[in-house]
Amino acid sequence: MLSTFYRRTVSLGNREPIVSFTFDDFPRTAYLIGGSILERYGARGTFYTAYGLMNTCNELGEQFRADDLESLLERGHELASHTYRHVSCRSVGCVDFCQDVEEGRKAIEELTRAESSNFAYPFGHVTLRAKRGLATALTSARGILPGFNGPQADLSLLRANSLYGTLDNLGQAEQLIAENLKRKTWLIFYTHDVRENSSPYGCTPELMEQTVSRAFRSGCRVLTIREALVEAGVQNGISENRTQQCVTA
Repeated sequence: MLSTFYRRTVSLGNREPIVSFTFDDFPRTAYLIGGSILERYGARGTFYTAYGLMNTCNELGEQFRADDLESLLERGHELASHTYRHVSCRSVGCVDFCQDVEEGRKAIEELTRAESSNFAYPFGHVTLRAKRGLATALTSARGILPGFNGPQADLSLLRANSLYGTLDNLGQAEQLIAENLKRKTWLIFYTHDVRENSSPYGCTPELMEQTVSRAFRSGCRVLTIREALVEAGVQNGISENRTQQCVTA
């Protein structure tokens, strides 16, 4: 049902297959290690940022600092939003959730002066009310429903696939990349921390390195979420009436 209703689709056309690497929350290791791996291949990642997690520490390790955001942007990565308080849309009302999304987006933009209109649902939790409420409030919203985006991609619920664990899980990533190449679609990976002893929601540097390598060797282009959407003709799709849209949903 979540992928069927309140769709906001865009045609990806007959383009070459794309792979995107995204990081949620984000722990510092995602940028310092994961971002560096992408840079070695001339690619960049998308970092979904929950502003309220800045300067904290949790099971994912040390979270990002303010200067990480400036550095990340200077190096060409994309800074996207992930609510302010990292709140699930299943735990609060729709209006409160949409307001937290807007607060998080504004906080990032005020701190960095960079547009941050692509979004990922915390915990991958999505409801039909939240999906409808955010329809014109953001350029895109990414979930954790696995699969491929294309030939029609739902901007209100982009599909994404976890990249978790150790090198033992490389086979699964390789299969996804091969299928994406065959379909000529858009494959999105997501993870959290990138370190040797990663959390259950992160991956080791070896798995990240080999997955990025396989993506390039397959012939897929590695783009950020923003870059992929721009190629599909999607610019900043934010409505000027963001808050009212959320309230009336």
